[in-house]
Amino acid sequence: MSENQPAQGDQRQIQLRIDESKMSTTYANTIRTSTTQDEVVLDFGINLPVPGQDNQPVLVFAVGSRVVMNWAGAKRLAISLGQVVRQYEERAGEINIGQKGGSGGPRLAQ
Repeated sequence: MSENQPAQGDQRQIQLRIDESKMSTTYANTIRTSTTQDEVVLDFGINLPVPGQDNQPVLVFAVGSRVVMNWAGAKRLAISLGQVVRQYEERAGEINIGQKGGSGGPRLAQ
């Protein structure tokens, strides 16, 4: 066996370079998901509270970014997000969502 070839069972290390030169950063407080047989579509945006007819509050979902991925990529994303949220909650405590009076999203000013 030559010195340049790894022995059977050895793992190769691959260097990963991350190019952020074309990256843009946006904020989202809402996500809408839709699916096809082959893909998952994620629309990220901001719920904007605006007054509607008779001053009734209306939320406008302003979509800022759309990400389309295959199901394998979506599963990897779900696993990664689950790990990140779990690690955060271990440090900072449970994140409460959907409770009245909590940080469930924007509201119209009184």
